[in-house]
Amino acid sequence: MKSVAITSDPSASAVQKQPWKLAFVFCFLVLLCDGADIGILAFTLSSLKQEFGLTNVQAGALGSWSLFGMAIGGVFGGWACDRFGRVRVIVLATGMFSILSGFSGLVQSYEQFVALRFIACLGLGSLYIATNTLMSEMVPTKHRTTVLAALMTGFTLGSLVITSVSAWIIPSYGWRTLYLLTFLPLLLAISMYFLVPEPQSWKEARARKLSGEKDTTKKAENPYKAIFENPKHRIMFILWSMSSGLLLFGYFGVSNWLPSYLETELGIKFKEMALYMAGTYLTMMFAKVVAGFMADKIGRKIVFAFGTMGTALFIPILVYTHTPENIGWLMITFGFLYGIPYAINATYLTESFPTAIRGTAIGGAFNIGRLGSVIAPVAIGYMAMHNSIGAGLLLMAGAYFLCGLIPTLFIKEKQYDPQEAS
Repeated sequence: MKSVAITSDPSASAVQKQPWKLAFVFCFLVLLCDGADIGILAFTLSSLKQEFGLTNVQAGALGSWSLFGMAIGGVFGGWACDRFGRVRVIVLATGMFSILSGFSGLVQSYEQFVALRFIACLGLGSLYIATNTLMSEMVPTKHRTTVLAALMTGFTLGSLVITSVSAWIIPSYGWRTLYLLTFLPLLLAISMYFLVPEPQSWKEARARKLSGEKDTTKKAENPYKAIFENPKHRIMFILWSMSSGLLLFGYFGVSNWLPSYLETELGIKFKEMALYMAGTYLTMMFAKVVAGFMADKIGRKIVFAFGTMGTALFIPILVYTHTPENIGWLMITFGFLYGIPYAINATYLTESFPTAIRGTAIGGAFNIGRLGSVIAPVAIGYMAMHNSIGAGLLLMAGAYFLCGLIPTLFIKEKQYDPQEAS
């Protein structure tokens, strides 16, 4: 298959006439809820440990079960995006995690919580792939990274919201009340179903497949077979699986344990810790917008490398040089670097595969990588028992460095235009 050259000319594409701004609002709000729901575990971890008498390894396993559920959900969600549509998957996944996370506030045992959390994360795992695929196929090429980076600030804003809400609700009303609030995104899912259409490029690619016309999947009904039969797609799939695994290993290892690190090892009180985390998340939002703009100007690869390798180099600085006087500034600087990779990853990844297999390819690569990251929270929990949480964070730094090295050396940017039904 020939690559489709990406141009920045916005005039020719009918896709641009679609209501991408309305889709952006809904996807932004969905990712806000996604970020809040993923972050909720980090802020209730201490409460869960106390209520159910958990060890550090059991507490870390909650994060690993969450990642495992998200990985499985993401793989099937990517396939479902190609089969049934991007919007339909977002609606179903949002409703699924909303209901099950809400019921998590009613559990009476650790095992019940694990079961509900795992199933809820099947829905959560689909949203990153589905929302970014939907928006990449609606937004003009010359603005794509800026818009997708702005979209990812919704995820970070969700983390900021749950940070602020946790500091208010948990001390006064307990952790269960926090989970009950997650019933609210169900209303968002219902509204999106009626208001947001599927992208035109997906409709055209789907129509070609159904009508038997020649397209990229003619030789194989199974999209994974189509991926692995094509040498170029196969290599991209393997490289992105490796890079995604390392990115998620580092990201979720840090996000699951950083609040506990500040609270337990640095001795920062809960409300003060929440304030530091809020400042970090605000900086991450700013960094994502700046990174997206710069990636559209100077390229996806260089900005992604700067963010991943910069994060890797700064984690040891955070662990070894913090003092009560400088911890705030260290967290702000860390937040800026930590926010960049996720801002660029979506565009870089979606432009590596053609439309007909895009959902399956990026869902598979990203979430096979996520399976590899499942051990991150448990690894830090294990290191916390035998050394310290800070030592575990240093392991995450190594993952970030390798995550950036792979695309820098081996993955070309802008290989396909998501607006084309290629």
